[in-house]
Amino acid sequence: MRDPTREAAFDLLSAVLDRRRPLEEALDAQSGIEARDRAAGHRLAAAVLRRMGSLDAVLEPFLVKAPPPKVMHILRLGAAALLLLETPPHAAVATAVELTRARGLAAFAKMVNAVLRRVAEAGPAALEGLDGPRLDTPGWLWSAWGKDARAIATAHLREAPLDLSIMPGREAPDGGMELPTGSWRYPAGTSVTGLSGFNEGHFWVQDAAAALPARLLAAQPGERIADLCAAPGGKTAQLAATGAHVTAVERDPKRLARLRENLARLTLSAETIEADAIQWRPEAPFDAVLLDAPCSATGTIRRHPDVPHLKRPRDILALAKQQDEFIAAAAAMLKPGGRLIYAVCSLQLDEGPIRMRAAAKTGLRPAPFTIEDAPGITEALTPEGYLRTTPSLWPDLGGMDGFFVARFIRV
Repeated sequence: MRDPTREAAFDLLSAVLDRRRPLEEALDAQSGIEARDRAAGHRLAAAVLRRMGSLDAVLEPFLVKAPPPKVMHILRLGAAALLLLETPPHAAVATAVELTRARGLAAFAKMVNAVLRRVAEAGPAALEGLDGPRLDTPGWLWSAWGKDARAIATAHLREAPLDLSIMPGREAPDGGMELPTGSWRYPAGTSVTGLSGFNEGHFWVQDAAAALPARLLAAQPGERIADLCAAPGGKTAQLAATGAHVTAVERDPKRLARLRENLARLTLSAETIEADAIQWRPEAPFDAVLLDAPCSATGTIRRHPDVPHLKRPRDILALAKQQDEFIAAAAAMLKPGGRLIYAVCSLQLDEGPIRMRAAAKTGLRPAPFTIEDAPGITEALTPEGYLRTTPSLWPDLGGMDGFFVARFIRV
């Protein structure tokens, strides 16, 4: 009997590993699958991507030679079901064998059966003694993270919780806890649409770290503020909720449509413009600009375990060049004395502190953050006055995404 969950998970893995397609994009493209099976398939595929190095290390002793990539995907799915998701051995092995046949790989069915039976016999103990954080992290990322690498990689082994930003004047749904920075946190796997107040627009999904850049901008009622690269709209919503006049700029029409839908659900208003923020210029300068620049997103690996499998070192160089262009464009949009918040959800120094050299060439003066600027997150302040969060911060609270944030004033 074919298992729609394993079918969905296999297709997602193949999209990421064979076609280098983002996991969420591949998930959105899936059709004809019941929501329950789609969600379970996503969870299984994400577990494989998160722990792939460790799973491969478990499988390797049982393989005479490396199988074709698609067979390896099936073995990884079976091993993840057995070792990470506590699927009963008979079900995990049987569904993997059936998936092998269903995908035209019947010649490997006996091998898949034999290997996964060996894994089932070993059980979760097969993962003991393995250096999971190191095995599950590409070497170039491990090297780039330096002394923080092990703590960051260890945090990536855990599925991220659900964080919400609450609309001013509204109550947070039951079942969560308030974080030191004001966000609300719920257990991993919580269905946001099932929480009380979702349809009424009382909150939106936003990692605690992702909520910091807009808070640090300190928007005031009546100010004219630009939110560049604004989709999916969490930061736009934060700014609009302050009473500021917000212009959200986004070049991707599909992502802009999602931003508009999110604002409509929240009953918040903002001017939305479909444009490349590097090229676009306003009719009049802004009081402040929030630039959450396109980046490698290595700070979001807890939530997007496909990132280490999609990004390459050369991508960082191209993104850094583009980030300099965004900084120059943002500076040109500001009135004298106006402030710029630069942010990236990246752990790479090339996309954070090193990019600040470009800002100095565009008429921007650093405005370091102080302890008073960052209540609840002062441990993330750097000696230079930047804010740098990592997934290993707040270990007892469940961590957070990795962000770099800096503030400047237009001279």
